[in-house]
Amino acid sequence: MSRPLLIYLIAGEPSGDMLGGRLMAGLSARTDGSVRFAGIGGAHMRAAGLDSLFPMAELTVMGITEVLPRIPRILRRVNQTIDSIGACRPDAIVTIDSWGFTGRVQKACQTRYPDIPRIHYVAPMVWAWKPKRAKKLARVLDLLMTLLPFEPPYFQREGLNTVAVGHPVVESGAERGDGAAFRARHGIAAEAPVLVLLPGSRRSETNALLPIFRQVLERLKACHPGLTLVVPTVETVAAAVKDAAGSWPYRTIVVEDLAEKYDCLAAGTCALAASGTVALELALAGLPSVIAYRLSAVTAFIARRLFGFRIKWATLVNMVLDRAVMPEFLQEDCRPDSIAAAVRAMLENEADRAERRVLMARAMREMGFGQDSPSDRAAEAVLRFIAERKIA
Repeated sequence: MSRPLLIYLIAGEPSGDMLGGRLMAGLSARTDGSVRFAGIGGAHMRAAGLDSLFPMAELTVMGITEVLPRIPRILRRVNQTIDSIGACRPDAIVTIDSWGFTGRVQKACQTRYPDIPRIHYVAPMVWAWKPKRAKKLARVLDLLMTLLPFEPPYFQREGLNTVAVGHPVVESGAERGDGAAFRARHGIAAEAPVLVLLPGSRRSETNALLPIFRQVLERLKACHPGLTLVVPTVETVAAAVKDAAGSWPYRTIVVEDLAEKYDCLAAGTCALAASGTVALELALAGLPSVIAYRLSAVTAFIARRLFGFRIKWATLVNMVLDRAVMPEFLQEDCRPDSIAAAVRAMLENEADRAERRVLMARAMREMGFGQDSPSDRAAEAVLRFIAERKIA
């Protein structure tokens, strides 16, 4: 009797943890449970059966100035992970996004364990910046799984086996939240305005955005005194979010339960959110949203000088439709007065919100909503590649 497959997975942030958890479920379903897991992950991957090598929160950091003080510890974790892989000798290594950490692990494994298939899930945005990175990934990886349908050619032309599996947000269930039930549980009247705030899942994001969000709320207080705030958050930043919410000028409900997250999105009138994967969940939930983001000044300056940036929009919904379905306030434009004006306009104009809901639904259909499960396609791609390598 052959032993169960052993897959080593590494996620470095909450969005990757979500992907990892769903991939693990897909792998278990396709093997009738004859698969084991090791590696690094957060709440989603732990729920799917992973005993994380160390807390994923140690890797959840972004930005040059934010990363620099942690480099020695991160490098120790890289070495610990590589040693763990050597001890496990898995059937495949599947890294998920967070290439700053996962790329170091994959490069080391290419040298030390060349017989173990190296798979990466989520492509760097080479179509937006650092196009030469496609060639670098092709030198290290055996298989790349992308979220967006237009990404594979960038890597295939460099000789990297690449398959588009679809964006997992379309299977998140974000469109199935029960807003009425959420309002009833928390004593919110059916017609009362609710603003959902999502200040990010990384400490560097919340450090930058929480003070700005507070100033936005102070500007809204005069015209919307009866507003209720709902803040879904994750374990990596929950303490900071709760601390900040204590000084906000509104009743604030902080939601940590993953099962309640989509109910609170369904209960919202509109949202103010950090740029990132959560914008797609908001779009799928049909919640009109304003998007904000700010890196540290030093990080932004270095990134622009070294990498440049070649995209018109930061939010995928806006990219797909080439219009500001979700108004964006990024970097220098991430100012409390501008953001407050946009949020106020969205709160007060139901016709505008209705139009944005129609556009968000169109964008999500173009990204695969209503088609096969992305996590199932990803699991199939992993298992097929492992089988082909064993035959070869």
